[in-house]
Amino acid sequence: MANNNLLLFIQNILPIPTTIATEIVNHFKDISIPKNHYLVQEGKISNEYVFLLDGLIRSYTFDTEGNDITTNFYTKNHIVLEVSSFFNRTPAQESFQALTDCKGLIINYEQVQILFHSIPEFREFGRKVLVQNITTLKQRMLSMINQTAEERYEDLILTKPEILQNAPLKNIATYLGITDTSLSRIRKEFTKKGG
Repeated sequence: MANNNLLLFIQNILPIPTTIATEIVNHFKDISIPKNHYLVQEGKISNEYVFLLDGLIRSYTFDTEGNDITTNFYTKNHIVLEVSSFFNRTPAQESFQALTDCKGLIINYEQVQILFHSIPEFREFGRKVLVQNITTLKQRMLSMINQTAEERYEDLILTKPEILQNAPLKNIATYLGITDTSLSRIRKEFTKKGG
């Protein structure tokens, strides 16, 4: 069942024969990530390419004043990857921490390189995943400029409600680029509206 999720994910990104998708999936191993455990820590080189089956992971860094700022949330059926550290083999500039107990499928850097060179479809799949991630990052960057905090909150409710159920409010606030107080006010307004 777990491998079926990854199989469907791959074929949704890149329609390829099931035999090839299965060959790719067979290189992944099961992983359990306990709540609060780090998948990647800032300053270390990332070696993990994870397909998240269940749970919630957040990435974060610190601003110039030492405040913990959430940069992203990863939910089930998504790839969790510190892309710059993983592919450039440089120290990670963010930490990735499980906010809940998580289950996933993992492959390491060396295995990814072998698959890139031996299965052209995996290389194309990887390219498409990176393009999707760049697009998502661009949309998030633009939303911080051209959307109100309320609009960003509403978008989060619609696209990733599991974040609101499992992430601490302070993490959600920094992700949205607002204070805890502003988030509390916005949540109250949404509750009044029936949102």
